[in-house]
Amino acid sequence: MALVLGLTACSETPESAGFAGLAEQVDEDVFAQPAPGHRLRFPEDFGPHPRHRIEWWYLTANLTTEQGEPLGLQWTQFRQALEARDPGEPEPEPDSWPLDAAWMAHAAVSFQGQHWFSEKLARGGIGQAGATAEPFEVWLDDWHMRVEGDGRWRLQVSGDGWSYDLRVTIEGEPVAHGDDGFSPKSASGEGSMYFSLVDLAIEGEVTLDGETFGVSGQGWFDREWSSQFLKAGQQGWDWFALHLESGDKLMMFRLREAGGDFLSGTWVTPEREVIPLGADTMTLEVVEHRDTAEGNIPAQWHIRIPGRQADFNVMAPQGQYWNDGLFPYWESPVSVTGSHQGEGYMELTGY
Repeated sequence: MALVLGLTACSETPESAGFAGLAEQVDEDVFAQPAPGHRLRFPEDFGPHPRHRIEWWYLTANLTTEQGEPLGLQWTQFRQALEARDPGEPEPEPDSWPLDAAWMAHAAVSFQGQHWFSEKLARGGIGQAGATAEPFEVWLDDWHMRVEGDGRWRLQVSGDGWSYDLRVTIEGEPVAHGDDGFSPKSASGEGSMYFSLVDLAIEGEVTLDGETFGVSGQGWFDREWSSQFLKAGQQGWDWFALHLESGDKLMMFRLREAGGDFLSGTWVTPEREVIPLGADTMTLEVVEHRDTAEGNIPAQWHIRIPGRQADFNVMAPQGQYWNDGLFPYWESPVSVTGSHQGEGYMELTGY
């Protein structure tokens, strides 16, 4: 499986870009590529997109234990296509051992300065991993995200000496990023289809080294797919999803490249107004780096969005938050201080 994933990462892609780093030109007669004018469809887009090369389902959560201690939590499942398939085309029979996709899932818990992480890899087409839109379910081995009879999602994950079992209540409609769901990833037009559920109420249990904690709080769910996510020369991304105490929500990301970074984001007001943001409406600056086991990473940031009267810092807690899998990257909860207070999550790749 590691060999399959390495081969599908593409030789032209910077090594640090990882599983989602697809850089070479796409043969659109084989793989579909999102473009401006493409639109989201629900509930279909919660399910897989077999004509696209890369997609993921991604949940982060800022939770609190019954004792009032903050706890961060993350789950992601990736699908990497090896062959394109039309959505209406029947899936190959499992007993033929097809290899049309490779799957990877990550899960982590961050608590009291410690970080627990686990990774699973799977072959597609044999039932070991998959996803469906109706009923909604995403699974890899015994890790499951699925809708239950009461309409809530249930996420069950277990690692070495830790596990969590969560119930997720969706509040509000999906938020479309970019141009009604098409999210540019460079000035030259590469991009993805991208939407989020930004109001999730989460409760459940987290077990760490034999001790179980009741937890509750809020979460963020991302859904994204493409066939050419990064272009050649982009080294990685810095991504933020923030819940502000004002009721506003902010998603923003920076894609780093030598010719000038690409910056994009979305501001969601408490009234659910969705406001696209670009480099001309916001700034993102590194305030402080931190020496970590994998090297220096930017642990504190300054964000300014003058049109929203926003001027605040975002900081990771003390600790090491590397998801140390096949493609290591930083994934941590963050706190927000300044003109706005809040919490959220930060993902850093390519460091």
